[in-house]
Amino acid sequence: MGKRLFDVTLVLVTAPLWVPVMLLAALLLAIDLGGNPFFLQQRIGLHGRPFTMYKLRTMRHARPGKEDRYVIDDFRTFVFSPPDKPNPRITRLGAFLRKTSIDELPNLFNVLKGEMSLVGPRPEIPEIVAQYPAHYHRRHEVLPGIAGLAQLNGRSDLTYDETITYDLAYVDNHSLRGDIAILLKTLLAVLKGSGAR
Repeated sequence: MGKRLFDVTLVLVTAPLWVPVMLLAALLLAIDLGGNPFFLQQRIGLHGRPFTMYKLRTMRHARPGKEDRYVIDDFRTFVFSPPDKPNPRITRLGAFLRKTSIDELPNLFNVLKGEMSLVGPRPEIPEIVAQYPAHYHRRHEVLPGIAGLAQLNGRSDLTYDETITYDLAYVDNHSLRGDIAILLKTLLAVLKGSGAR
């Protein structure tokens, strides 16, 4: 209850700051993309339940049949966004929003709905969760979050297995005091643009 109260209070108190930024970014994206600036995607949340996560759209629509598909042969070596293979669908504005994490501001509505927390493992798409080894599913014992240990320790530079290692460390040791420390450190990391692609 303390974690939930902290999340909702902080989101509501800071709304006058993040809502205008989100709306301005959405307007610029609508002009840049010529369409809906919001991106809705199914993710897996607490206890393995699916929910719809909200983000700002940072990539142009894929051509039919060209959508991203992830078949992971080895989680120990798999990296979502290798620095030597940038996604050509990411727009210039989208790249800036990713680097500053502004694209994730709509996640705060998921927090208000109780589907996410400010801090926790990042929620994953069902396609990848279906390929998980059994012990990876322990990350679903807590609410997924916007910020987390993995984002502080390499973010996009981590292999998937390294990310899960940090997620499970959070599951085993999370606390409200720890969440506050993670949020403060995440803010500094975002200002530096560390590991975001």
